[in-house]
Amino acid sequence: MIDGFVKNRAVRGGALFKAEEEVSMKIAMANDHAGTKLKEEIKVYLESEGHEVVDFGTYDEKGCDLSDYVYPAAMAVGKGECDRGIFVDGVGYGSAMIANKIRGVFACVCQDPFCAQLAREHNDANVLCIGGKIIGSAIAMETVKTWMHTDPLMAEKYVKRREKVAIIDQHHTKEVKK
Repeated sequence: MIDGFVKNRAVRGGALFKAEEEVSMKIAMANDHAGTKLKEEIKVYLESEGHEVVDFGTYDEKGCDLSDYVYPAAMAVGKGECDRGIFVDGVGYGSAMIANKIRGVFACVCQDPFCAQLAREHNDANVLCIGGKIIGSAIAMETVKTWMHTDPLMAEKYVKRREKVAIIDQHHTKEVKK
């Protein structure tokens, strides 16, 4: 049961068993009104690094419902249409709560580069959630850079832990239809 899931995740770029090479990725981005400015800044950086950004909105600072934007972006990651996701809302937790409902999405809230490093190294997080009201642009950009350039640790204990989380995900979420 886990084999197909692990292989699928490895194909999508969130490799559990093989460290990722520095390659161009397709990144889903989503935000609410509190994250519009920061998302745009992050988007410029990602594109300058050669990544393709799929922007699910919102595109302005008018009040909106976060789930209208994060849910389709998380689905794109879960389906394998995007390699990773970066979601920006007021504090990051709303995005993570929505995204983690989708099979194959492993979202972590990170408010600094150290947390981003650990989210990738220990958890192989494929979605980064940032709080635009919590951290400023400079820290947010360093957090994104660290997260984008950090590979999962491949020591057996980390691989085994990630496999256990993948099994829980497999048992308690529905398969995402492509």
